[in-house]
Amino acid sequence: MGKGEKTLKVMVRPVRFKSVIAASLAVWMVMLSLGSAVALADGYNGRPSTENSLGLQVKAAILIDADSGQVLYEVNSNEPLPAASMTKLMTEYIVLEEISNERLSWDEVITTSAEAAATPPDGSSVFLAQGDQHTVLELYKAMAVGSANDATIALASQIAGSEQGFVTKMNEMADKLGLKTAIFTSATGLSETTVISAAEMAKLAQIILKEHPEFLEYSKLQEYKFRERDADPIININWMLGTNTNQTGLKHLAYEGVDGMKTGFINSAGYNFTGTVKRGDQRFISVVMDTATKSARFNETAKLYNYGFSTFEKKTVLAPKSVVETVQSVKIKKGKKKSIPVVTDKDITFMVKKGVEPKIEVVATQVKTEAELVAPIAVGTAVGTVTYKYTDEETKQTLERTVNLITTEEAEKAGWFRLMFRAIGDFFANLFNGIVNLF
Repeated sequence: MGKGEKTLKVMVRPVRFKSVIAASLAVWMVMLSLGSAVALADGYNGRPSTENSLGLQVKAAILIDADSGQVLYEVNSNEPLPAASMTKLMTEYIVLEEISNERLSWDEVITTSAEAAATPPDGSSVFLAQGDQHTVLELYKAMAVGSANDATIALASQIAGSEQGFVTKMNEMADKLGLKTAIFTSATGLSETTVISAAEMAKLAQIILKEHPEFLEYSKLQEYKFRERDADPIININWMLGTNTNQTGLKHLAYEGVDGMKTGFINSAGYNFTGTVKRGDQRFISVVMDTATKSARFNETAKLYNYGFSTFEKKTVLAPKSVVETVQSVKIKKGKKKSIPVVTDKDITFMVKKGVEPKIEVVATQVKTEAELVAPIAVGTAVGTVTYKYTDEETKQTLERTVNLITTEEAEKAGWFRLMFRAIGDFFANLFNGIVNLF
């Protein structure tokens, strides 16, 4: 949302009285079956949170490894929930895509549309007036740092002609990225009918960081002065930024290594946060949804990060250029040799519990046929794939990784004389086998 993230007047979906009674009885029965009298934590406006082993006061949450997408912890992560201004991650992604495809540029000047100027100023806003002119970069920073809704709609209108046209583009992109729970009805997240699951919000965040790492250049800005004449700069709504250790009012929420990504709030969503943190060679992505207060979303996120850093470590379970026992070589045609050795092209790394030695197994191999591998063949040529599976003994979660099989030496083409005698040898070998098979 925006400066101070003021509460928006959004209608909350009605809840039937019988449903409330049924839900309460179900919760009570679960508590009795567990022999526990632990009360549910409170989310925004006293709404019950989802019980979980870390004691997170959230409706939904997830923690993943940013490199692989491996899920390290999750709570109700597949339920579609209102995303609020976390929605802007999709808007920001599309803008970056437009720039990378040269349909938009950072220094392109946008004239504020009537639609953008009419954005209600009671949320996050840089108070654009119709006809105001600002560059894409200026508007993007206002959206990334201050979650400015009018700047967001100005960008959306420039790309698709209107916010509604841009919403269509958002949903098309969601389909392309495989975000099955995502339904976008606004570019800003002000609409409670814009929903997505925590798991797929984390997936979107991972895609952004992989495809557009420059995103962090803007999400990590502590402040941004939109106009020179503005009395004060926009303060980044992500109070958890690691650099906020130098800010008196925010250093108690600062978390070392946090450099993104997006907060959100509307009444139906509670206080949300999609975050990312990097320490050493570990980067996590987190999502918390429907926490009670502005600070709570960062406190709950810190619990996830503390759990991640204290519990997991990266472990390489397969080194690059490893020999696969079942596929040590591949047959080729017209080479000086009839086969050529192969190895894996890269390593396989998983996040594993500290002190645990992971076990992996080959579950699939695929190599090109002899007819497809005709000499000469260069060193490092991909000739197949091998898939490994890792199973977490505690959670039983299974993860698969596929790597290429590459040649380790050059396969030179044989001369005509050698090929002729090889063909004669093959002819008589096949003839002999045919005669043997008659008996």
